[in-house]
Amino acid sequence: MRRGVPFDTALARNLGELPDVDRRLVHEIAVGVLRQSQALDDLLAQFISRGINSVAVPLLDLLRVGTYQLRFLDRVPPHAAVATTVALARELINERAAGFANAVLRRVAALPRDTVGARLAVPIVDDASHPAWLVNRWRARFGDGDTDALLTWNNTHPSLVLQPTRGTVADLAIMLREHGISCAEAPYAAGVIVQESRPERLPGFDAGDFFVQDPAQALVVRFADFPADALVYDACAAPGGKLLGLSFRTRDVVAADRSRVRLRRVTENIARAGRGTEHVIVADAAYPPIRQVGAYLLDAPCLGTGSFARHPDARLRVTLEALLQLAAAQRVLLDAAAERVMPGGVLCYATCSLESEENELQVDAFLERHRDFRRDPPATIPKELLTAAGDLLTLPQRDRIDGGFAARLVRSS
Repeated sequence: MRRGVPFDTALARNLGELPDVDRRLVHEIAVGVLRQSQALDDLLAQFISRGINSVAVPLLDLLRVGTYQLRFLDRVPPHAAVATTVALARELINERAAGFANAVLRRVAALPRDTVGARLAVPIVDDASHPAWLVNRWRARFGDGDTDALLTWNNTHPSLVLQPTRGTVADLAIMLREHGISCAEAPYAAGVIVQESRPERLPGFDAGDFFVQDPAQALVVRFADFPADALVYDACAAPGGKLLGLSFRTRDVVAADRSRVRLRRVTENIARAGRGTEHVIVADAAYPPIRQVGAYLLDAPCLGTGSFARHPDARLRVTLEALLQLAAAQRVLLDAAAERVMPGGVLCYATCSLESEENELQVDAFLERHRDFRRDPPATIPKELLTAAGDLLTLPQRDRIDGGFAARLVRSS
Protein backbone atom coordinates (compact mmCIF):
# COMPACT_ATOMS: atom_id res chain seq x y z
CA MET A 1 0.00 0.00 0.00
CA ARG A 2 2.90 2.36 0.71
CA ARG A 3 3.96 1.89 -2.91
CA GLY A 4 0.59 3.19 -4.10
CA VAL A 5 -1.36 -0.07 -4.34
CA PRO A 6 -4.97 0.34 -3.10
CA PHE A 7 -5.57 -1.35 0.24
CA ASP A 8 -8.09 -3.92 -1.02
CA THR A 9 -5.77 -4.96 -3.85
CA ALA A 10 -2.74 -5.18 -1.59
CA LEU A 11 -4.67 -7.28 0.90
CA ALA A 12 -5.97 -9.70 -1.72
CA ARG A 13 -2.50 -10.17 -3.19
CA ASN A 14 -0.97 -11.12 0.14
CA LEU A 15 -3.59 -13.34 1.78
CA GLY A 16 -2.74 -16.36 -0.33
CA GLU A 17 -4.56 -19.53 0.73
CA LEU A 18 -5.11 -18.60 4.36
CA PRO A 19 -8.16 -20.21 6.02
CA ASP A 20 -11.16 -17.92 6.42
CA VAL A 21 -10.65 -17.43 10.15
CA ASP A 22 -7.09 -16.22 9.54
CA ARG A 23 -8.14 -14.04 6.61
CA ARG A 24 -10.62 -12.27 8.86
CA LEU A 25 -7.95 -11.73 11.52
CA VAL A 26 -5.46 -10.34 8.99
CA HIS A 27 -8.13 -7.99 7.63
CA GLU A 28 -9.10 -6.85 11.13
CA ILE A 29 -5.49 -6.09 12.08
CA ALA A 30 -4.62 -4.33 8.82
CA VAL A 31 -7.76 -2.20 8.73
CA GLY A 32 -7.48 -1.46 12.44
CA VAL A 33 -3.91 -0.21 12.12
CA LEU A 34 -4.92 2.06 9.24
CA ARG A 35 -7.93 3.47 11.07
CA GLN A 36 -6.11 4.00 14.36
CA SER A 37 -2.60 4.80 13.11
CA GLN A 38 -2.43 8.24 14.67
CA ALA A 39 -3.80 7.06 18.00
CA LEU A 40 -1.40 4.12 17.99
CA ASP A 41 1.50 6.45 17.24
CA ASP A 42 0.48 8.76 20.08
CA LEU A 43 0.59 5.82 22.44
CA LEU A 44 3.88 4.42 21.15
CA ALA A 45 5.51 7.85 21.36
CA GLN A 46 5.28 7.64 25.17
CA PHE A 47 7.77 4.77 25.14
CA ILE A 48 10.22 5.92 22.45
CA SER A 49 12.69 8.34 24.00
CA ARG A 50 14.05 9.69 20.70
CA GLY A 51 10.59 10.30 19.31
CA ILE A 52 8.48 8.23 16.99
CA ASN A 53 10.05 9.81 13.89
CA SER A 54 13.33 8.15 14.84
CA VAL A 55 11.85 4.70 14.11
CA ALA A 56 12.18 3.38 10.56
CA VAL A 57 8.84 2.82 8.81
CA PRO A 58 9.06 -1.01 8.56
CA LEU A 59 9.72 -1.32 12.29
CA LEU A 60 7.09 1.29 13.14
CA ASP A 61 4.50 -0.66 11.13
CA LEU A 62 5.33 -3.77 13.16
CA LEU A 63 4.99 -1.82 16.41
CA ARG A 64 1.58 -0.58 15.26
CA VAL A 65 0.50 -4.12 14.43
CA GLY A 66 1.58 -5.38 17.87
CA THR A 67 0.05 -2.43 19.70
CA TYR A 68 -3.25 -2.75 17.88
CA GLN A 69 -3.52 -6.39 18.96
CA LEU A 70 -2.62 -5.51 22.53
CA ARG A 71 -5.09 -2.69 22.90
CA PHE A 72 -8.00 -3.58 20.61
CA LEU A 73 -8.17 -7.37 20.19
CA ASP A 74 -9.26 -9.37 23.22
CA ARG A 75 -8.89 -12.68 21.37
CA VAL A 76 -5.12 -12.26 20.94
CA PRO A 77 -3.30 -12.99 24.24
CA PRO A 78 -0.83 -10.23 25.14
CA HIS A 79 2.15 -12.58 25.26
CA ALA A 80 1.30 -13.84 21.76
CA ALA A 81 0.98 -10.32 20.33
CA VAL A 82 4.38 -9.38 21.75
CA ALA A 83 6.13 -12.62 20.80
CA THR A 84 4.80 -12.63 17.22
CA THR A 85 5.76 -9.01 16.61
CA VAL A 86 9.24 -9.54 18.04
CA ALA A 87 9.69 -12.62 15.84
CA LEU A 88 8.62 -10.63 12.78
CA ALA A 89 11.07 -7.83 13.62
CA ARG A 90 13.86 -10.39 13.91
CA GLU A 91 12.91 -12.08 10.63
CA LEU A 92 12.22 -9.00 8.54
CA ILE A 93 14.75 -6.53 9.98
CA ASN A 94 17.41 -7.68 12.48
CA GLU A 95 18.10 -8.72 16.07
CA ARG A 96 18.47 -5.16 17.29
CA ALA A 97 15.02 -4.27 15.95
CA ALA A 98 13.60 -7.35 17.68
CA GLY A 99 15.03 -6.23 21.02
CA PHE A 100 13.64 -2.72 20.55
CA ALA A 101 10.19 -4.07 19.68
CA ASN A 102 10.25 -6.34 22.72
CA ALA A 103 11.10 -3.46 25.06
CA VAL A 104 8.44 -1.12 23.68
CA LEU A 105 5.61 -3.64 23.41
CA ARG A 106 6.15 -5.01 26.91
CA ARG A 107 5.59 -1.50 28.24
CA VAL A 108 2.47 -1.16 26.09
CA ALA A 109 1.20 -4.51 27.36
CA ALA A 110 1.68 -3.37 30.96
CA LEU A 111 -0.83 -0.53 30.56
CA PRO A 112 -4.11 -1.20 32.38
CA ARG A 113 -7.27 -1.88 30.41
CA ASP A 114 -10.70 -0.64 31.36
CA THR A 115 -13.67 -2.86 32.16
CA VAL A 116 -14.94 -2.83 28.58
CA GLY A 117 -11.99 -4.88 27.40
CA ALA A 118 -9.42 -3.98 24.80
CA ARG A 119 -9.69 -0.22 25.07
CA LEU A 120 -6.95 2.07 26.23
CA ALA A 121 -6.95 3.38 29.77
CA VAL A 122 -5.62 6.53 28.09
CA PRO A 123 -8.66 7.27 25.89
CA ILE A 124 -8.34 7.46 22.15
CA VAL A 125 -10.34 10.27 20.63
CA ASP A 126 -11.76 9.53 17.19
CA ASP A 127 -10.31 12.79 15.90
CA ALA A 128 -6.87 11.20 16.06
CA SER A 129 -7.74 8.71 13.33
CA HIS A 130 -8.48 11.48 10.80
CA PRO A 131 -6.51 14.48 9.52
CA ALA A 132 -6.99 17.41 11.90
CA TRP A 133 -7.75 19.91 9.13
CA LEU A 134 -10.56 17.70 7.88
CA VAL A 135 -12.06 17.12 11.33
CA ASN A 136 -12.07 20.87 11.95
CA ARG A 137 -13.96 21.43 8.68
CA TRP A 138 -16.53 18.81 9.59
CA ARG A 139 -17.05 20.25 13.08
CA ALA A 140 -17.66 23.69 11.60
CA ARG A 141 -20.14 22.26 9.10
CA PHE A 142 -21.91 19.42 10.92
CA GLY A 143 -21.41 20.34 14.59
CA ASP A 144 -19.71 18.26 17.26
CA GLY A 145 -22.40 15.61 17.66
CA ASP A 146 -22.75 14.72 13.99
CA THR A 147 -18.99 14.89 13.46
CA ASP A 148 -18.37 12.48 16.33
CA ALA A 149 -20.95 10.14 14.81
CA LEU A 150 -19.24 10.43 11.40
CA LEU A 151 -15.81 9.69 12.86
CA THR A 152 -17.19 6.68 14.70
CA TRP A 153 -18.89 5.42 11.52
CA ASN A 154 -15.62 5.72 9.61
CA ASN A 155 -13.93 3.47 12.17
CA THR A 156 -16.50 0.68 11.85
CA HIS A 157 -16.50 -2.19 9.39
CA PRO A 158 -19.12 -1.55 6.69
CA SER A 159 -21.57 -4.23 5.64
CA LEU A 160 -21.40 -6.05 2.33
CA VAL A 161 -24.31 -4.87 0.17
CA LEU A 162 -25.50 -6.61 -2.99
CA GLN A 163 -27.43 -5.11 -5.89
CA PRO A 164 -29.62 -7.38 -8.06
CA THR A 165 -29.02 -7.66 -11.80
CA ARG A 166 -32.19 -9.62 -12.42
CA GLY A 167 -35.45 -8.84 -10.69
CA THR A 168 -35.83 -6.71 -7.60
CA VAL A 169 -34.10 -6.32 -4.25
CA ALA A 170 -36.87 -8.46 -2.76
CA ASP A 171 -36.29 -11.19 -5.36
CA LEU A 172 -32.57 -11.30 -4.52
CA ALA A 173 -33.32 -11.49 -0.79
CA ILE A 174 -35.72 -14.40 -1.35
CA MET A 175 -33.12 -16.31 -3.38
CA LEU A 176 -30.45 -15.82 -0.74
CA ARG A 177 -32.75 -16.92 2.09
CA GLU A 178 -33.74 -20.01 0.12
CA HIS A 179 -30.04 -20.95 0.21
CA GLY A 180 -29.82 -20.33 3.96
CA ILE A 181 -28.12 -16.92 3.70
CA SER A 182 -29.23 -14.42 6.32
CA CYS A 183 -29.84 -11.00 4.80
CA ALA A 184 -31.70 -7.74 5.27
CA GLU A 185 -32.86 -4.90 3.09
CA ALA A 186 -30.46 -1.96 2.92
CA PRO A 187 -31.63 1.58 3.76
CA TYR A 188 -33.98 3.08 1.15
CA ALA A 189 -34.38 -0.38 -0.43
CA ALA A 190 -31.02 0.21 -2.09
CA GLY A 191 -29.68 -3.33 -1.98
CA VAL A 192 -29.45 -6.40 0.24
CA ILE A 193 -27.14 -6.55 3.27
CA VAL A 194 -25.37 -9.86 3.95
CA GLN A 195 -22.90 -10.90 6.63
CA GLU A 196 -20.60 -12.79 4.26
CA SER A 197 -17.28 -11.04 3.58
CA ARG A 198 -16.48 -12.88 0.35
CA PRO A 199 -19.22 -12.37 -2.26
CA GLU A 200 -17.76 -14.99 -4.59
CA ARG A 201 -18.88 -17.64 -2.11
CA LEU A 202 -22.52 -16.62 -2.24
CA PRO A 203 -25.11 -18.40 -4.38
CA GLY A 204 -25.79 -16.55 -7.60
CA PHE A 205 -22.35 -14.97 -7.87
CA ASP A 206 -21.10 -17.08 -10.78
CA ALA A 207 -24.46 -16.68 -12.53
CA GLY A 208 -24.19 -12.90 -12.29
CA ASP A 209 -27.33 -12.49 -10.21
CA PHE A 210 -25.84 -9.56 -8.25
CA PHE A 211 -22.91 -7.19 -7.92
CA VAL A 212 -21.43 -5.51 -4.85
CA GLN A 213 -22.27 -1.83 -4.39
CA ASP A 214 -22.98 0.44 -1.43
CA PRO A 215 -26.52 1.86 -1.25
CA ALA A 216 -25.19 5.39 -1.75
CA GLN A 217 -23.89 4.47 -5.20
CA ALA A 218 -27.09 2.64 -6.10
CA LEU A 219 -29.04 5.75 -5.14
CA VAL A 220 -26.97 7.82 -7.57
CA VAL A 221 -28.07 5.53 -10.42
CA ARG A 222 -31.68 5.89 -9.29
CA PHE A 223 -31.29 9.65 -8.92
CA ALA A 224 -29.82 10.05 -12.44
CA ASP A 225 -33.16 8.79 -13.79
CA PHE A 226 -31.88 8.51 -17.35
CA PRO A 227 -34.50 7.76 -20.03
CA ALA A 228 -34.92 4.02 -20.64
CA ASP A 229 -34.17 4.40 -24.36
CA ALA A 230 -31.04 6.50 -23.80
CA LEU A 231 -27.48 5.80 -24.85
CA VAL A 232 -25.51 6.55 -21.67
CA TYR A 233 -21.90 7.69 -21.62
CA ASP A 234 -20.23 6.73 -18.33
CA ALA A 235 -17.11 8.91 -18.43
CA CYS A 236 -15.23 7.52 -15.38
CA ALA A 237 -16.63 4.01 -15.27
CA ALA A 238 -14.09 1.96 -13.30
CA PRO A 239 -14.63 -0.23 -11.32
CA GLY A 240 -18.05 -0.56 -12.95
CA GLY A 241 -20.72 -0.68 -10.24
CA LYS A 242 -22.77 2.23 -11.57
CA LEU A 243 -22.26 0.90 -15.10
CA LEU A 244 -24.03 -2.34 -14.22
CA GLY A 245 -26.83 -0.46 -12.51
CA LEU A 246 -27.27 1.77 -15.55
CA SER A 247 -27.20 -1.09 -18.05
CA PHE A 248 -30.32 -2.60 -16.52
CA ARG A 249 -32.19 0.70 -16.66
CA THR A 250 -31.19 2.00 -20.10
CA ARG A 251 -30.71 0.84 -23.67
CA ASP A 252 -26.91 0.95 -24.02
CA VAL A 253 -23.98 2.18 -21.94
CA VAL A 254 -20.55 3.23 -23.18
CA ALA A 255 -18.13 2.75 -20.29
CA ALA A 256 -14.96 4.83 -20.50
CA ASP A 257 -11.91 5.23 -18.30
CA ARG A 258 -8.45 6.52 -19.09
CA SER A 259 -6.80 3.64 -17.22
CA ARG A 260 -6.62 0.40 -19.17
CA VAL A 261 -5.67 -1.40 -15.94
CA ARG A 262 -8.77 -0.14 -14.10
CA LEU A 263 -10.95 -1.14 -17.04
CA ARG A 264 -9.96 -4.77 -16.53
CA ARG A 265 -12.16 -4.79 -13.44
CA VAL A 266 -14.98 -3.31 -15.51
CA THR A 267 -14.72 -5.99 -18.18
CA GLU A 268 -14.62 -8.72 -15.51
CA ASN A 269 -17.81 -7.38 -13.95
CA ILE A 270 -19.50 -7.14 -17.34
CA ALA A 271 -18.49 -10.69 -18.25
CA ARG A 272 -20.00 -12.02 -15.03
CA ALA A 273 -23.04 -9.85 -14.50
CA GLY A 274 -23.54 -7.66 -17.56
CA ARG A 275 -26.49 -7.60 -19.93
CA GLY A 276 -24.52 -7.48 -23.16
CA THR A 277 -25.33 -3.85 -23.89
CA GLU A 278 -22.19 -2.44 -22.27
CA HIS A 279 -19.37 -1.13 -24.49
CA VAL A 280 -15.93 -0.44 -22.99
CA ILE A 281 -13.44 2.09 -24.34
CA VAL A 282 -10.21 3.68 -23.10
CA ALA A 283 -10.78 7.44 -23.01
CA ASP A 284 -9.94 10.50 -20.93
CA ALA A 285 -12.98 12.26 -19.47
CA ALA A 286 -11.33 15.59 -20.24
CA TYR A 287 -11.57 14.72 -23.95
CA PRO A 288 -14.65 12.49 -24.39
CA PRO A 289 -14.45 10.96 -27.91
CA ILE A 290 -18.18 10.91 -28.57
CA ARG A 291 -20.92 12.84 -30.30
CA GLN A 292 -23.60 14.42 -28.16
CA VAL A 293 -25.63 11.95 -26.10
CA GLY A 294 -28.88 12.14 -24.19
CA ALA A 295 -27.45 10.80 -20.93
CA TYR A 296 -24.00 11.49 -19.48
CA LEU A 297 -22.70 10.26 -16.11
CA LEU A 298 -19.64 11.97 -14.69
CA ASP A 299 -18.71 10.09 -11.52
CA ALA A 300 -15.75 12.36 -10.96
CA PRO A 301 -12.47 11.57 -9.22
CA CYS A 302 -12.72 13.09 -5.76
CA LEU A 303 -11.25 13.16 -2.27
CA GLY A 304 -13.49 10.24 -1.26
CA THR A 305 -14.31 11.51 2.21
CA GLY A 306 -17.72 9.85 2.12
CA SER A 307 -16.25 6.36 1.86
CA PHE A 308 -13.56 6.33 4.54
CA ALA A 309 -15.23 3.39 6.31
CA ARG A 310 -14.91 1.30 3.15
CA HIS A 311 -11.43 2.57 2.19
CA PRO A 312 -9.47 3.03 5.44
CA ASP A 313 -6.25 3.88 3.59
CA ALA A 314 -7.80 6.92 1.89
CA ARG A 315 -7.74 9.12 4.97
CA LEU A 316 -3.94 8.82 5.10
CA ARG A 317 -3.62 10.54 1.72
CA VAL A 318 -6.13 13.40 1.89
CA THR A 319 -4.81 16.95 2.09
CA LEU A 320 -6.31 20.38 1.57
CA GLU A 321 -4.01 20.82 -1.42
CA ALA A 322 -5.37 17.61 -2.96
CA LEU A 323 -8.94 18.83 -2.41
CA LEU A 324 -8.26 22.07 -4.28
CA GLN A 325 -6.47 20.23 -7.11
CA LEU A 326 -9.35 17.78 -7.49
CA ALA A 327 -11.91 20.58 -7.52
CA ALA A 328 -9.99 22.25 -10.35
CA ALA A 329 -9.84 18.97 -12.28
CA GLN A 330 -13.58 18.39 -11.76
CA ARG A 331 -14.30 21.78 -13.29
CA VAL A 332 -12.45 20.73 -16.45
CA LEU A 333 -14.32 17.43 -16.63
CA LEU A 334 -17.70 19.12 -16.14
CA ASP A 335 -17.03 21.64 -18.91
CA ALA A 336 -16.00 18.82 -21.24
CA ALA A 337 -19.15 16.90 -20.35
CA ALA A 338 -21.41 19.89 -21.03
CA GLU A 339 -20.30 19.96 -24.66
CA ARG A 340 -21.26 16.31 -25.12
CA VAL A 341 -24.83 16.53 -23.78
CA MET A 342 -27.45 17.14 -26.45
CA PRO A 343 -30.25 19.70 -25.97
CA GLY A 344 -32.84 18.17 -23.65
CA GLY A 345 -30.26 15.66 -22.41
CA VAL A 346 -29.29 14.83 -18.81
CA LEU A 347 -25.89 15.28 -17.19
CA CYS A 348 -25.51 13.58 -13.82
CA TYR A 349 -22.48 14.72 -11.84
CA ALA A 350 -21.56 12.55 -8.84
CA THR A 351 -18.84 12.17 -6.20
CA CYS A 352 -18.27 10.06 -3.09
CA SER A 353 -17.18 13.19 -1.24
CA LEU A 354 -18.65 15.20 1.61
CA GLU A 355 -16.76 18.38 0.71
CA SER A 356 -18.68 21.38 -0.61
CA GLU A 357 -15.93 22.39 -3.05
CA GLU A 358 -16.43 19.10 -4.89
CA ASN A 359 -20.20 19.06 -4.57
CA GLU A 360 -22.74 21.88 -4.39
CA LEU A 361 -20.21 24.68 -4.89
CA GLN A 362 -18.83 22.89 -7.94
CA VAL A 363 -22.33 22.58 -9.41
CA ASP A 364 -23.25 26.18 -8.59
CA ALA A 365 -20.15 27.40 -10.42
CA PHE A 366 -20.92 25.11 -13.38
CA LEU A 367 -24.44 26.53 -13.70
CA GLU A 368 -23.02 30.05 -13.69
CA ARG A 369 -20.78 29.13 -16.62
CA HIS A 370 -23.42 27.12 -18.47
CA ARG A 371 -26.75 28.97 -18.31
CA ASP A 372 -28.36 26.42 -20.64
CA PHE A 373 -28.30 23.81 -17.84
CA ARG A 374 -30.57 23.64 -14.80
CA ARG A 375 -31.04 21.36 -11.82
CA ASP A 376 -33.89 18.87 -12.33
CA PRO A 377 -34.10 16.28 -9.52
CA PRO A 378 -36.44 13.32 -10.00
CA ALA A 379 -39.53 12.86 -7.85
CA THR A 380 -38.58 9.29 -6.91
CA ILE A 381 -35.91 10.11 -4.32
CA PRO A 382 -36.91 10.54 -0.63
CA LYS A 383 -36.97 14.23 0.25
CA GLU A 384 -34.71 13.71 3.27
CA LEU A 385 -31.88 12.77 0.88
CA LEU A 386 -32.19 15.99 -1.15
CA THR A 387 -30.55 19.31 -0.40
CA ALA A 388 -32.50 22.55 -0.54
CA ALA A 389 -31.20 23.01 -4.11
CA GLY A 390 -32.41 19.54 -5.13
CA ASP A 391 -29.10 17.64 -5.14
CA LEU A 392 -28.71 14.13 -3.75
CA LEU A 393 -26.64 14.05 -0.55
CA THR A 394 -26.09 10.98 1.62
CA LEU A 395 -24.37 11.36 4.99
CA PRO A 396 -22.97 8.31 6.83
CA GLN A 397 -23.79 9.68 10.29
CA ARG A 398 -27.41 10.26 9.26
CA ASP A 399 -28.22 7.62 6.66
CA ARG A 400 -25.98 4.70 7.80
CA ILE A 401 -24.53 4.29 4.30
CA ASP A 402 -21.56 5.76 2.45
CA GLY A 403 -21.52 9.49 1.89
CA GLY A 404 -22.09 10.72 -1.62
CA PHE A 405 -23.39 13.53 -3.77
CA ALA A 406 -25.08 13.87 -7.15
CA ALA A 407 -26.61 16.68 -9.17
CA ARG A 408 -29.03 16.00 -12.04
CA LEU A 409 -28.58 18.70 -14.67
CA VAL A 410 -30.77 19.04 -17.77
CA ARG A 411 -29.77 21.01 -20.84
CA SER A 412 -32.36 23.30 -22.38
CA SER A 413 -33.95 22.07 -25.60
